[in-house]
Amino acid sequence: MRDAGQLAARMLRDGLTVHHKTSISDVVSAADHAAEELVVSRLRAERPADGIVGEEGTAVPGTGRTWFVDPVDGTYNFLSGIPIWCSAIALSDGSAEPVLGAVYHPSADELWLGGRDHPTTCNGERVPPLADRPLASVSVTTYLHPTTLPDPTLRIPLLRAIGAAATVRMLGSGSVELAAVSAGRLGASIQADSLPWDWLPGAALVVGAGGAAEVVETEGHRWHVTGSRRVVDELISLLRG
Repeated sequence: MRDAGQLAARMLRDGLTVHHKTSISDVVSAADHAAEELVVSRLRAERPADGIVGEEGTAVPGTGRTWFVDPVDGTYNFLSGIPIWCSAIALSDGSAEPVLGAVYHPSADELWLGGRDHPTTCNGERVPPLADRPLASVSVTTYLHPTTLPDPTLRIPLLRAIGAAATVRMLGSGSVELAAVSAGRLGASIQADSLPWDWLPGAALVVGAGGAAEVVETEGHRWHVTGSRRVVDELISLLRG
């Protein structure tokens, strides 16, 4: 992931063409595509039997194991000059928890690796196990798009949950946020209806740090919640009302 992130950073410095996908804030650039192609080509060479799914359109069938690739997570930040973005990947075997996740945050030069059987590390150094602190004493990171604010099935459960935290942060890159949760820099993350490439890499890091990563359904939405076991249980209880 380091090579993919560094490739994207070099392309940004050289200038990029930008396209919009679903909205003014949902953007994609040539760097997204080039970084995804780099990761996919290496995976296909090393793991030819595995499936690959990429945010920018890669869809390679496999025989039970699947890699999920987000070449530039936080593209709006990336293109706006905000240094909170990353390249991320996860390996899933179809079970509840991802096998492994990796996140590279170029501006901090931090490479995160961890999963259910691999204690989470940052630049090769193991992160401390997550402490079981109460929700009222930790920060929570989340995201709610302006177009979804009028929807009470999203807004009301989220406000119930985050209203009990010490404070709230919104960084604009889900995988950077989840890496921060795995290190205890942020206390928890709660997101609605996350896509697999936005959820699995960081969820693996939190699990590898001894935390919990749960997906629960309420009012027609799938909520993705990470943090220590205690905080996750509190958040889920608040979501359900």
